Amino acid sequence: MNDLAPLAVKGAEALRSAPHNAEAEAGLLGAILVNNEAFYRVVDFLEPHHFYLAPHQKLFATISELIRGGKVATPITVKTFFTEAETIGEMSVPAYLLRLHADATSIINVVDYAGMVYELALRRMLIGIGEDMVNVAYDATVDTSAGQQIETAEKQLFSLAEKGRAEQGFIGFDNALEQAIHLATAAYQRDGHLSGLPSYFNNLDGRMGGLQRSDLIILAGRPAMGKTSLATNIAYNVAKHWRGGVGPNNEVETEAGGIVGFFSLEMSSEQLATRILAEQSGVSSSRIRRGDIKANEFEQVVMASQEMHSIPLYIDQTGGLTVGQLAARARRLKRQKGLDLLILDYLQLLQGSSRRASENRVQEITEITTGLKALAKELDVPILALSQLSRQVEAREDKRPQLSDLRESGSIEQDADVVLFVYREEYYLQSKEPKPNTEEHLAWQEEMDRVHGLAEVIIGKQRHGPTGTAKLTFEAELTRFGDYIEDDHVPDHY
Repeated sequence: MNDLAPLAVKGAEALRSAPHNAEAEAGLLGAILVNNEAFYRVVDFLEPHHFYLAPHQKLFATISELIRGGKVATPITVKTFFTEAETIGEMSVPAYLLRLHADATSIINVVDYAGMVYELALRRMLIGIGEDMVNVAYDATVDTSAGQQIETAEKQLFSLAEKGRAEQGFIGFDNALEQAIHLATAAYQRDGHLSGLPSYFNNLDGRMGGLQRSDLIILAGRPAMGKTSLATNIAYNVAKHWRGGVGPNNEVETEAGGIVGFFSLEMSSEQLATRILAEQSGVSSSRIRRGDIKANEFEQVVMASQEMHSIPLYIDQTGGLTVGQLAARARRLKRQKGLDLLILDYLQLLQGSSRRASENRVQEITEITTGLKALAKELDVPILALSQLSRQVEAREDKRPQLSDLRESGSIEQDADVVLFVYREEYYLQSKEPKPNTEEHLAWQEEMDRVHGLAEVIIGKQRHGPTGTAKLTFEAELTRFGDYIEDDHVPDHY
């Protein structure tokens, strides 16, 4: 450390120095040496590597260690960590520390100076990413695809963008109370008096208050119960009711409904679109695929497709995504189009990091659910993740799902804010048909008539409210759910 020579920026042009402000760095260090309380105003976001000059990096690291160790950082205590032979520029370390102390900025300005140092560090990182992109593109091997390079560069850029987010830290209770009152006021003024995003199934919304922001909601069920159908129904309902515009900062603002991102890891986007088209047109997807439809039904399909054409529902059909890749794509969607609801079909098809995968599946699922919960809080949107149930459900007489039926259930149950189970008794009952023309068959038929077209959404866990069951109707041919109306609520017929 013989001079104040700037740090080398990889690949930088000789006549062009990287963005930095040596005076701001010096003023900030001086302010901390004068009053160590200034350190606590910047430590949440500032680290040694954010300083451009190498001596300043070592000084900030030394000051940090002293203050965090409960000691006082002054020119006298800091100089003991440097040898007598070390110099900064043309000055000895003690002389330079005294100069920093004498020229220190006011503690009032310390956050502004730290913000400037941090912002310039981000710009240098951005330059580094750009240079890496160029070098990798030039030197890529034959087996490295351009798509992989784009994915890597995109991850680096999004990682850098997230580093640029200001950390909120502690807030006063009065601020938290104000936010709670604002939420209650919005719920009171909103149609249906819901605090969250409506699913547009009244029975479900009545018990949950809608889909709450920053919640991780698990929707689980055995195969053929209709969990994907319910997810697509909710996705379409929310997107169909979207109303909004562009705010003063060019950000998408939602007034009703929501913009939906749908990660379909199991079905292709075409299959998903066909399923939604069947739900909305009233013509089964199998008949749409075969072209086995009448003229009036074709008109229904066309009309439904025209209505669907303009709704803000975005589908990503990429299989084998990691939770990190999913997070990057969700952030991009929010920045480019806006985002109010994220749906994942389904959780077990998502991958964790290779390190977690090499340990065991339970650890990998834990990483996935933790990452999804963190993403929900970061994006401030509900995440609806579908999940499989273990086969132990089939071994019980009462096949209604329980929390213990979740596959790799420990982390899923722990990280989820809400756990919903889809259950259709009709599915299990129809496989128990007795011989015709018997008393057993008559009793079975009565039971089938009672449960025909009915589905239950069991709320197995809910942080914000009670558990219970919401009844829905289900049309198996169209895979379409609807609101269930009790007999005593059906209006009289003339």
